[in-house]
Amino acid sequence: MGRSRKNKPFFENVEIIDIGAEGKAVARVNDLVVFIPQAIPGDVVNIQVVRKRKRYNEARIVNFIKYSEIRINPFCEHFGVCGGCKWQHLPYEKQLYYKQKQVTDQLQRIGKIELPEISPIVGAKNPTFYRNKLEFTFSNKRWFERAEFESGDIEQSDSLGFHVPGYFDKVVDIKKCWLQPDPSNQIRNAIREYALQNKLDFFDIKEQKGLLRNIIIRTSTTGEVMVIVSFFSDKKEKREALLDMLSNEFPQISSLIFVINQKGNDTILDQEIIVHKGTDHIFEQMEGLRFKIGPKSFYQTNSEQAYELYKIAREFAGLGGEEVVYDLYTGTGTIANFVACMAKKVVGIEYVPEAIEDARINSEINGIKNTLFFAGDMKAVLNEDFLNEHGHPDVIITDPPRAGMDAKVVETILNASPKRIVYVSCNPATQARDLELLNQKYTVTKVQPVDMFPHTHHVENVVLLEKK
Repeated sequence: MGRSRKNKPFFENVEIIDIGAEGKAVARVNDLVVFIPQAIPGDVVNIQVVRKRKRYNEARIVNFIKYSEIRINPFCEHFGVCGGCKWQHLPYEKQLYYKQKQVTDQLQRIGKIELPEISPIVGAKNPTFYRNKLEFTFSNKRWFERAEFESGDIEQSDSLGFHVPGYFDKVVDIKKCWLQPDPSNQIRNAIREYALQNKLDFFDIKEQKGLLRNIIIRTSTTGEVMVIVSFFSDKKEKREALLDMLSNEFPQISSLIFVINQKGNDTILDQEIIVHKGTDHIFEQMEGLRFKIGPKSFYQTNSEQAYELYKIAREFAGLGGEEVVYDLYTGTGTIANFVACMAKKVVGIEYVPEAIEDARINSEINGIKNTLFFAGDMKAVLNEDFLNEHGHPDVIITDPPRAGMDAKVVETILNASPKRIVYVSCNPATQARDLELLNQKYTVTKVQPVDMFPHTHHVENVVLLEKK
């Protein structure tokens, strides 16, 4: 069935049978599992193995022999190149099926614990234009597609868009992105056009030089817009001219901000934020509550689905008004403030100080007086002295980053011994690992997946654990 090519096999007429971890298609060749990107069940392909492992191989598609009957046409012209929305060729109902399957597989395979029946995944009502935040990168090394090479149209090398997967210095020039609502596309395209017309230097990541580095656009359900322009070099006249253009052409921008970032990476958490025009924040709203969102704030990037997620977390918490609740990895205090009206006291902990300041302000804005927020490393803050000072929790709600919880944090939670734990996760694999650790004292009684990111393999999952 196969033949050697540079010591790595080439296989013909391979049928895709499933979708596995990280959204990669799964095939089985000679009793060996092979993971293949950009394919879906039912596709028949010729593949070239690119990486050999003991238990599996990774391969790329050389050509398609037959397309799956469930395959649909992607709606984005950048599909398959920019690296985002990798499941556009898969019908949305099938996306939900495989996300549900992913949660079930990972909790069972990694967690190895007894599970209740997993509730059907909560799908998104709006699977396009659902993000409230996007970051675009300037680059003087544009990714040229095959058609451009064939036509000879490769003179313009500057780009503003997304990094090409596997190429840190190549950026796809994005014309229309289906992820964020207006005016995101108009703002990005206006910035690119102005920069090209005025010969502003796009960033060279290898040489670490140039004027324009990246932009972040935030939108909200309140209609407010924040634009953050990151400059690498500080050229005041050119910077102010660009920002003035944005202010004049897009009066709906309520927060126009810039940073001068000369570090080796793009993060702005440690950078000085400077307001060019408007405020240093925008507001999001949810169930009558208003949440202040700053340039460094974490807020769930799908506002509509975040509301569904938080309602589930609140329901799982089973609050009656007399409970002490700890909200771990609280961010800007969204969950903490969302559940505060049904609790005696809510204590939020987060490592980003600016986010904690926003959390406190969010409580103040909404007249919430039964919350306390603390900044610091979770495993350092959450210790026995802290629990003794602020009260042992009846309920813990935890929403950690993709890496999950530190083992010491899990140990402290076990020692705190709350009646219930609500575990919100963006990575069911690390969630499953932590559930296995918590299993010594807790039983998983409810599991509810939520689709926060349509057209991707990512899935959010909420688990309720109750004390044995």
